[in-house]
Amino acid sequence: MDVSATLLLLPALLALFSVSADVAAGQSPPSSPAASFRTVYAFGDSFTDTGNTHSTTGPFSFGYVSHPPYGTTFFHRPTNRYSDGRLVVDFLAADALRLASFLPPYLSSSSAAANASSNSNSVNFAVAGATAIEHEWFVKNNLSFDVTPHSIMTELGWFDAHLKARRIAQKDVGEALFWVGEIGANDYAYSLIMAADAIPRKVIRTMAIDRVTTFLEGLLKRGAKYIAVQGLPLTGCLTMAMALARPDDRDDLGCVASVNSVSLAHNRLLQASLRRLRRQHPGAVIAFADYHAAHLAVVKSPATYGFAERFKACCGAGGGDYNFKILSTCGSPEVSNACGQPARYVNWDGVHMTEAMYKVVAGMFFQDGSGKYFRPAFSSLLARKAHGN
Repeated sequence: MDVSATLLLLPALLALFSVSADVAAGQSPPSSPAASFRTVYAFGDSFTDTGNTHSTTGPFSFGYVSHPPYGTTFFHRPTNRYSDGRLVVDFLAADALRLASFLPPYLSSSSAAANASSNSNSVNFAVAGATAIEHEWFVKNNLSFDVTPHSIMTELGWFDAHLKARRIAQKDVGEALFWVGEIGANDYAYSLIMAADAIPRKVIRTMAIDRVTTFLEGLLKRGAKYIAVQGLPLTGCLTMAMALARPDDRDDLGCVASVNSVSLAHNRLLQASLRRLRRQHPGAVIAFADYHAAHLAVVKSPATYGFAERFKACCGAGGGDYNFKILSTCGSPEVSNACGQPARYVNWDGVHMTEAMYKVVAGMFFQDGSGKYFRPAFSSLLARKAHGN
């Protein structure tokens, strides 16, 4: 089996945790009655999941997210996020939109109760390990192993259940911001690992983009008017990929060439699909959050953004260039402590980013008005919402 295939399992293997996405005492983000969007719905995988999965059902080798040192930087305890603190979606809610709270995870009963008693309908449906292609396809093709059975269409079903339970009208759906976090990396990982390259990546890519497109059409059909779709990051620059790949499989960044090529091809096809959707739905705003471009900028010039370590995991084992062992991952009995300065690291646990990196990416998405990282610019999306068009 080509080790580089395993690399892509990054976002798939991670973010399965159990605590609610409630904010630590005394650290709730500021509220703002004048926020352009008062309701946000989030979807995606572990890079966006704030508590829809639990460590007891987590994937092999990454089943410790309910243990410290996860969450230590901001929440000072584990919060179901695969990071030392907040994710991009948290910065969207707290800083960019100044909502009264972070988005509660849909599957958390305590969060559901809190959400039901509030005036907000905001919910996070993202779940770690989620795929774009339905889980049944992986089972049918003998590509299934101990992974989450949920796909992006599962999350759409949860959204429908939420609309029904809260009796949310279509006109109110049109007032919300839909944040579609990165999705698709798990599809490549599962298929490549289990089939040893038996299924061409092009087939997975075509199917994955088709499912994401169908999902987006489903949102539009339900009344969505403001959608932001996040692409894949440089998956070949994540620590696990670097540690497990053949030493000769490198690009000019020093990252895993074969894995990065998959992410780039996926993002290109995704953007082509978004262009078609914009033509078909001129009344909607469909933005692209270019995670690839943001990650690339940091990898090329880490010191510019305050980072000293591009590839080494802050929370891992083994030391050396990567500080990563697949059988001794963050939060496990062997790894109860993280590095002393997480803000100097891009990678947190070998697959996911540190809060510092997520904050940098969020700044590129929500504060940069050039359109280089968020197209059309986030300020433009807010302006469209303010004018009701």
